[in-house]
Amino acid sequence: MSDVERLAWLRLARTEGVGPVAFRELLRRYGSAGRVLDRLPELARRAGRGRPLAICPTDAARAEIAAGEAMGAQLLLAHDDAFPASLKALDPPPPILWALGDTTLLGRRAVAVVGARVASAAGCRFARGIAGELGGAGLVVVSGLARGVDAAAHEGALASGTVAVLGGGIGDIYPPENERLYRQIAEQGCLLSEGAPHRRAQAKDFPRRNRLISGLSLAVVVVEAELKSGSLITARLAAEQGREVLAVPGSPLDPRAKGCNDLIRQGAAICEGAEDVLRAIEQIRGVSAPRQPEFDWEGSETQPDLIERVGALLSPTPVHVDELARLVGAPPGAVFAALVELSLAGRCELAPGGLAAQA
Repeated sequence: MSDVERLAWLRLARTEGVGPVAFRELLRRYGSAGRVLDRLPELARRAGRGRPLAICPTDAARAEIAAGEAMGAQLLLAHDDAFPASLKALDPPPPILWALGDTTLLGRRAVAVVGARVASAAGCRFARGIAGELGGAGLVVVSGLARGVDAAAHEGALASGTVAVLGGGIGDIYPPENERLYRQIAEQGCLLSEGAPHRRAQAKDFPRRNRLISGLSLAVVVVEAELKSGSLITARLAAEQGREVLAVPGSPLDPRAKGCNDLIRQGAAICEGAEDVLRAIEQIRGVSAPRQPEFDWEGSETQPDLIERVGALLSPTPVHVDELARLVGAPPGAVFAALVELSLAGRCELAPGGLAAQA
């Protein structure tokens, strides 16, 4: 890929309204990020966008690359050979990543260890110990650099290899008390982020971070989690991605055990030590890409009336493109093209598996 196209790829990924699903489908249709950028204003306008689409300027993309390179980080595009194969297999894969540290860790077999931020001393001890044992067995330990269980897992695996997936960009150290650990991982492990360097983390970024944590891993181990914990989001995403989910059982009197106990009730494997994890993944040699629905866009230039008819059928409840095609009496390719344009107009949210909902 030429430097011009790499820059266009970054600009497209940073453009308003272009999520991972739209990014993938627009590239499939037009063949290059440069051609997509040329078409975006027309597509958004045709779908009823009232104000101009905020396309990432070339200077802003160049400044992001310069900022990343200044701190020694590496920009990885989903097209690159160095991009983690396990994340290429996601539906859809993240278009870009920034990595700082030993990127060879991203290609090794990995297990995620996650849990409560306000963790018990016993929970932190367990996380630190199991991370060390998994590292000793040749596995990379992945977590989210949060306080509590995440930090303990990283500490236990520093010597053997650990990957920290950040909610913000490389250079955004959160929480601040983990600064020393952040710098240790930058030197001995790998820091990974979808965000631009130095971008401050926002609440909406953490589910996306959790998706990468589970996506990088063959299995996710939840050590402690309350019933409305972000760690349970990671566990749900892992199950959707076909990864193994294990939970450490705890006392029913401890709120931090309720989430783990509920996972076990729902079918997650019990984890009492590294042996349970190794047994769960012993037959798994890698992650294969799931079958992704592909819609033939050829000859599917959408008409305004079709866009409006499809848009009128959307609600906050996700619906499959095949159902929309049946209702409007149009080919799925034409309906999916309309959905992508509606997403550019800010009227639709695209989800994996051919699903769409009202924005």
